[in-house]
Parts: sequence; C-alpha cells; structure tokens
Amino acid sequence: MKPEAFVAEMIGTMILILLGDGVVAGVLLNKSKAFAGGWIVITLAWGLAVFSGVVVSGPYSGAHLNPAVTLGLAIVGKTPWDQVPMYLVAQFLGAFIGATLVFLHYYPHWAETEDPGLKLAVFSTGPAIRSPLWNLVSEIIGTFVLVFVILCLGANTASLGPLAVALLIVVIGLSLGGTTGYAINPARDLGPRIMHAVLPIPGKGSSDWEYAWIPVAGPLIGGAIAAFIWMAAYQNFILNVFKN
Repeated sequence: MKPEAFVAEMIGTMILILLGDGVVAGVLLNKSKAFAGGWIVITLAWGLAVFSGVVVSGPYSGAHLNPAVTLGLAIVGKTPWDQVPMYLVAQFLGAFIGATLVFLHYYPHWAETEDPGLKLAVFSTGPAIRSPLWNLVSEIIGTFVLVFVILCLGANTASLGPLAVALLIVVIGLSLGGTTGYAINPARDLGPRIMHAVLPIPGKGSSDWEYAWIPVAGPLIGGAIAAFIWMAAYQNFILNVFKN
C-alpha cells in the first residue's frame, strides 16, 4: 500500500467520523443548536459524511473507510490480502482522530449533558432492545446490504461514485438502522468507543464493552457473506446469463 493511499484512507475515515459522530453530538448534547434534530438528520448527515470521506480518499486508496468493505473487496480479489492490515491501521487511526476532534469541537457541551448514555451514543452504537443474537443479526444484514450493493456498483455503475454510496448509507440507516444504530463498520464503532474510554469526558460512564463485540463481528460477517454471495450468485451466474 503506497504511503499516499494510507494517508488518504486515514484522512477519509477521519472525515467520516468527524462528520458522522459530529451530527450525533449535535443532536444529542444539551445546548447544541441541533439538539433533538432527530433520526432523519442523523441518517442524512451520516450519508453525507460517507460522501465526504469517499471524495477525499477515493482517488488514492479507493475509499474503503470500513474494515468490512476491505474484507469484502479482499475476498472477491479487488484488494490484495497483503494490503488489508495497512487499510485497517489507517481506518482505525482515522477513527481515533475523528472521534477526538468531535470531543474537542463539542467540549463545553459534555458537562452540560447529564445522561452518560447520550455521551456514549455520540461515539458508538447501541441496541434499541438489547438482545445479542438479534443485534448481531441486524448488523450482519445491514452490512451485507452495504457490501453487496457496493460490489454491484463497482461492477455496473461505478461512475455514480460517492453519491451512490452516500445514498446507500442513508437508506440503510432509515430502513435498517433503528435496531442497533447501524454501525455496519467495525472502525466506526470500535475506534470511537476506545476514544470514549480514553478521553476525559465529564460524567461519561461506561463504554459498554459487553456489547462492543457485536458491531465488530456483525459487520465482518455480513461483509464476508456479501462477498461470497456476490461471487457465487451474481458475478459467476447472473452476469454470465446476461452475457450469453
């Protein structure tokens, strides 16, 4: 992986987390002008956060911004396996930096917000109903859609670029995000969760490590399933039918 690709992937992920976690902070933290903006605001801004991250890093690293996407692309042969570790390092470093910038940007608002659960929600996801099995299933399904559609876009309509991926994130959030907050990205959840544990956030409470494995394992499983199904059912069968 070239140095410029590493830096671009890191910066793209930083932008993703800064804007994505930033909108959650704006909606949840007391005395923010965006306070109580609601789910539509959050899902729309997360889509635009992905758009921004892809624009920044796309020309240099391909803008994975997500270990589940990197895994899926490696399985289908679009990313060399020896580059996977560096993609992951870049993504997590970007997530650490982005989460720290959110902390600094909203610094006066942490002390004004009493609920520690809201502070954690700025950094990481949590279930609406805590049920580990079904929370895991939700993350698998959401990430399956993400990676499968990205693979289809790459095969058919790559010219749509960042806008298509942004709209995909919005619809996943609106349709499938209500159960777990749609992490669909291990770096997006685990990186900021680690920073929540490390940063001196007033009255922050627990980082909920008991739940933390779900938004890591679920997306990786979902991304892998999407890659295998795309290769077996879409690439090798459906496309060949149309070619014939």
